[in-house]
Amino acid sequence: MSYQVIARKYRPQRFADVVGQDHVTQTLANAIAQKRIAHAYLFCGPRGTGKTTIARIFAKCLNCTGGPKVDFADTDSRCVEIAEGRSIDVLEIDGASNNGVEQVRELRETVRYAPASSQFKIYIIDEVHMLSTAAFNALLKTLEEPPAHVKFMFATTDPEKVLPTILSRCQRFDLRRIPSALIVQHLAHIARQEGVQIDDAALYAVARGADGAMRDAESALDQLISFCGQEIAEADVLAMFGLAAHGQILALAEAVIAGTPEPALRHLDELARHGKDLGRLLADLLHHFRNLLIYEVAHADLGLLEVSEAEAAALKTHAGQIDAPAVTRVMEVLSDSENRLREAVSKRILLEVSILKAIQARNAVSVETLLHHLETLRQQDGAEPPPANPAATTAGPSPATRAAAAGPQSAAPGPAVATPSPPASSPASGSVAPQPAATDAPSLTALWDALLAAVGKESRFARSYLEKGTPISCVDRLLTIGYDPSALDTLQLVDSTRYHTLLQTKLQDLGIPGARVKFVKTDGPTAVPATTSATAPKPPAPSPAPKPSPPRAAAAEQGPAVAPSPPESQPTKAKPVKLDPNEFKNDPLIKEALEVFKGQIVEVLA
Repeated sequence: MSYQVIARKYRPQRFADVVGQDHVTQTLANAIAQKRIAHAYLFCGPRGTGKTTIARIFAKCLNCTGGPKVDFADTDSRCVEIAEGRSIDVLEIDGASNNGVEQVRELRETVRYAPASSQFKIYIIDEVHMLSTAAFNALLKTLEEPPAHVKFMFATTDPEKVLPTILSRCQRFDLRRIPSALIVQHLAHIARQEGVQIDDAALYAVARGADGAMRDAESALDQLISFCGQEIAEADVLAMFGLAAHGQILALAEAVIAGTPEPALRHLDELARHGKDLGRLLADLLHHFRNLLIYEVAHADLGLLEVSEAEAAALKTHAGQIDAPAVTRVMEVLSDSENRLREAVSKRILLEVSILKAIQARNAVSVETLLHHLETLRQQDGAEPPPANPAATTAGPSPATRAAAAGPQSAAPGPAVATPSPPASSPASGSVAPQPAATDAPSLTALWDALLAAVGKESRFARSYLEKGTPISCVDRLLTIGYDPSALDTLQLVDSTRYHTLLQTKLQDLGIPGARVKFVKTDGPTAVPATTSATAPKPPAPSPAPKPSPPRAAAAEQGPAVAPSPPESQPTKAKPVKLDPNEFKNDPLIKEALEVFKGQIVEVLA
C-alpha cells in the first residue's frame, strides 16, 4: 500500500476516539439511543477540530448493520465502505466547487430515490457556507421537508455566512479548539505507535503551534519525523516552525515585568536574528500575560489555565512582581501592536517600540494613585490656615494710621493706646476681613502672600501657577499680575474664567470686595513693589464728620471703635470648580508629577 499520512492513518473511527469534543459526541450518541434523530445537522468550528470526521462517524452509526446504534463493529461492510468513501448511500459534496444552483437542483432530484442498501441516504456537504444565495434558496424546501430516508450533515468554518433560514432548519453543534494538553497526549500516543522518541517540551511546542487544531498538530508531527527521524527534540520543532522557545518567551516577559528595557531589547534582538516569527512571538508573549492576569484574578487557580509545570512556576514568580492593573495595561499595548503588526512594513521596529511601550505601561501610575499622592501632599502643606487679615500678621498699622482710625482725640500727642483684640466669639474675630473704608490697607507684598496662602488652601495647582507670576499693582480694586516670557504657558492657563473667579473670591475674603484681576505679559522678571499707596485699594474720600455725640466721644476716649463689617466684605465660600480634562493634562505641575512618578495619564474623570 502507498504511504498514508498520520492525519488519515489515525483518524477517529468512532465517537470514543474523537478528542476534545465530548459535548458533541455525547449528544449525538444520546440522540441515537433515544431514537431522536433530526433530518439536518450543522457542525461549526475551526479547521482541524473534527467536523467532517464526526459527520462520517454519525453516518456509520445511522447506516451500520442493525442500526442506528453507537457500538457498531469495525468490520461491518457498510461502515468500511463509509470509512473508505465508496458508499453509494453516503455522498460527500464539496460546497466550494458545487456551489451553484444547478448542482442543488440535481441534488433535489436525487433525494427522491431510496437508498441502495442502507437505511438512510446521507448527504455530507463540507464548507457549506460557500454555497451561493440562489443555491441556498433552492435547498430550503428540500431541507425543511426531506423524505424520511434522507439526512443532511453540513460542515463549515464560517457559520456567519450561512443564511439564517438554513440555520433555523438544522441542529447546530459548535466544535471547540482542542486544549493543548489533549493534543500533547494524543501526539504522544501516535509517537509510541510509530516508534518515535519525542520529549515533552517538543510535544508542547507542536501543540502550541497547532493552536487547537488536531489535524495541524498531526501534520506537524508527520513533518518532524521526516525531518528528524526517530528522535525529536524541542530545538528541532523550534527550528522548523520558527517558534521561540518557551524559556525565551518567559525571559522576555520577565524583562517587561521587571521594567528593564535593555534586557528586553537584547532578548528580542536574539530572537529576531535567529529568524523567529515575530508575529507568533508577539502572540505567545500576549498569551503568557493573559495567563498571568487570569492567574492573579483567579487567586492562583490553575484549573482555568492550560499550562505546563514550568509555566505554572513562572506564573507564580511573576505574580509576585506585578499586579493585575499593570498586567492589563501591558496587554492593551501588546493587543494594539498585534493588530498593527499585520500591516507594518518593519515588524521588528514595531515590536521593539511595543516592548518599550509595554514597559512604560507597566511602570505607569494610575490617575487615582497620582491624585491620592497629591491630595496627601496638599493636606501636609495646608496644616496652617492662611491669616484672614494679612496686614495684621505681616506689617502692623502705622501710628498715624491708628490715630486716624481712633479719631481726632487720639491723634493728639500722648501715649499710644493699644487696640484691644476682639474675643474669639465676637463677630469681628480673626476671620473678619479689613474694612474697605479703613486707611490701614495692606502692602502689595502682604496682600500677595495672603492671596497665595488662601488660594493654596483651595488648590495647590492654582497656587503653583500664581507663584510663577509677580504682582505689579493693585489700583482701584484691580490686581495686575505679570508673567515673564519664560512662563507664557502658565499665563495662558491662568487667564481663564475659572481662575478669575477664584481670585476674585479670595480677594473678597481678604477685604477687597468687587476686585478684578488682570494677567499681563512682562518683558522680564518684575520685582514686587514695596509701596502701599499705589498698590492698596483707594478708600472712599472722607466726608466732613459732624461733631461727635457724647456717647461716641466717650467711646473714642476708651479706644478706637470697631465698625461692623459691611455685608459685601464677609467671606464667601468659593464654588467648587469643575475639572477640565484638557486643562488637567496640560497642567505644568501634572507634567512635573508624571516625570517624578514615571507615569502616564490613562483617563481623566471630570
